[in-house]
Amino acid sequence: MKTLTITLDGGKKVSAHFQGHTVLTDQPVGAGGENSAPAPFDLFLASLGTCAGIYVKSFCDQRNLPSDNIRIIQTVEYDPDKRLPSKIGINIQLPPDFPEKYRDAVVNVAQLCAVKRAIADPPVFDVFSSVI
Repeated sequence: MKTLTITLDGGKKVSAHFQGHTVLTDQPVGAGGENSAPAPFDLFLASLGTCAGIYVKSFCDQRNLPSDNIRIIQTVEYDPDKRLPSKIGINIQLPPDFPEKYRDAVVNVAQLCAVKRAIADPPVFDVFSSVI
């Protein structure tokens, strides 16, 4: 089991502490925050693109393919009624000299992203309170 400690840091700032790291979040000014850090939902979206990037980078590293000029452009379309994403696009932009034989494989490996798989097969959420 992995444990993260979440602290409420004043204003709209909330931080997650785990494995020696601290991830800071804040809300945009329009939502009462200072916009001093990404909003939690923005980090969630970033985790999708960066996860795909890790899988693409690992694929390239295993084959000694240069990855410096690969870019991943993520787009998000929202359902205006639910105010949640309805479609997330991940465009893996490959340089012209990227080997043709690996182009489909790069897309396939990005599909294996663990964050994407966690959304496709969501965990059970158990939210409760306790007294410390």
